[in-house]
Amino acid sequence: MRGPGPTTRSPRVRARGATVAAFVALAPLLPASAVAVGTLKVDTALPYVCTLPSGQQPATVRITAAFPERAAVGEEIRPTDVTTTVELPAGAVADLTALGAATVRTETRLAVGVVQREQRVEAAWSGTSQPVAVPAEGPLVLTTTGDVPSLTTDVPGDLALVAGAFAVGLAPSTADGAATAPASLSVTCVPGPDAGERTRLLTLPVGADAPTTEPSPPPTSPSAPSPSAPSSGRPTPSLPPDRTTPAKPETTNGTSGAPEGPRVGRRADGGTASPAPAARPAAPPCLTGNPTPMSLSAYVTGYSNVRKQKGASLLPVSCMLIEQGLSGEPPHPAPPGEMHFFVPSTGNLSYQGRKQTPPFTSTFLSFDFQPVTATMVLEQAGPITIEALLRIFLSDFSNSTETVVRAPLVLRVLDVKVNGVELDVGPSCRTAQPLTSTDPDPARHPGKHLVLLGKGRLVNGTDAVGYLLSSGGPLTGETTIPAFEGCGAGGEDLDRLLTASISGPGNYVKQMQGQSCAVDPNAWNPLECTEDSQPLVVPKPER
Repeated sequence: MRGPGPTTRSPRVRARGATVAAFVALAPLLPASAVAVGTLKVDTALPYVCTLPSGQQPATVRITAAFPERAAVGEEIRPTDVTTTVELPAGAVADLTALGAATVRTETRLAVGVVQREQRVEAAWSGTSQPVAVPAEGPLVLTTTGDVPSLTTDVPGDLALVAGAFAVGLAPSTADGAATAPASLSVTCVPGPDAGERTRLLTLPVGADAPTTEPSPPPTSPSAPSPSAPSSGRPTPSLPPDRTTPAKPETTNGTSGAPEGPRVGRRADGGTASPAPAARPAAPPCLTGNPTPMSLSAYVTGYSNVRKQKGASLLPVSCMLIEQGLSGEPPHPAPPGEMHFFVPSTGNLSYQGRKQTPPFTSTFLSFDFQPVTATMVLEQAGPITIEALLRIFLSDFSNSTETVVRAPLVLRVLDVKVNGVELDVGPSCRTAQPLTSTDPDPARHPGKHLVLLGKGRLVNGTDAVGYLLSSGGPLTGETTIPAFEGCGAGGEDLDRLLTASISGPGNYVKQMQGQSCAVDPNAWNPLECTEDSQPLVVPKPER
């Protein structure tokens, strides 16, 4: 995956406060209408603003789907014949041909707000396409299809569906079928300023006797504007004889249990709107609670040398939840001929509700012959800070980004086996202080913490080389493992034994961060995030 640093977000992870371009092409709107008895047909074209590698451009997104004309309370509402067509401008063709692309395969994801009364949930309408030829010039028209999740509500009244953010993942290939470099492009789109109330796709009455009253204004959502279009005023026919009001979930004959508002259910293919990732390697959950437009998440893994044991310990795949800050004043003035941008962020490890890594096990030959196996975790002793400094060189406008990660981490030992025999270290065996590195700016960052450095740059404004917070990469450093305390049980003190075996300076650390996932629905990208907004990319450790 390619992506920019935290100070200059690329098209794939957009700058959170960026103003939407004022130039948006007006698109015709074909309103939803009843085309057959018992069926509502959605066929809507909306103006969007999409950010391409070449910049922001107007685009048209056409959404088609079929729904039942009305639904009973508690009845599963399943959209069918869902297609999404996006017409990208000539600039998209130029971006692809510049890579030598002859064909392109597409994945899309449309955020759809489901609104009823004061409640709102989000559904993801995902689609894919077969490879299509890249035209020599002109616009690029891409159509995707796919199963989408069903909807259910236990509350009578109108159910409104509202189109929101739209993400497009492009996988271009050359004429001989090889992947281009980069192998993917990401386009994130938001409804244009002229879309307004037209983002409402349809209003569906729920309940056999419920009038088609307008739902109350929904809570605001970053995915889509609040719908406020007038009711269609269509007649409300009764349910057919073969469609009776079903029992509510987990009740008997629908006569008990608190009614629930709109819910997103399963797709026709048996999936859900938020399935657990299946195609990626195994990884612990990495969900962001209460995300903001600045929230990112990413997986990290790597190796840490244990110099005294003449070996390395594999650090497990761990979830990092990141809150990216706003660009601020650099801590030091830029030298002549350079322009600097500075972005501070914070992060936290996340494992089963705790700020730590998953447990990991390492085996060493103590004193070169005695096998010792230890199970450990790294626990946070304070917030992890991430500072990115983007340097632009005015002579040729090239750039480089230096990212410094400061992590106060305590190494806790859970259990130890010596030659297969358990050595009881007790419940409180850990380093007396956090792992310590030499800080490049100790005056601003006093205290003890691990320091990791990542260096990267952007080529042609989009292709990430090295480490950037958004696209990941290698982070390296060197740390001192402090002395241990609290080790032992039954009156036996093992502090000195562990300190003599493990503690000391000069331990090289190399961490690999995977492509980050922008958790905000407006920045969701199917090439970077799972459908439930967890990181899609699980990195492999490197020495």
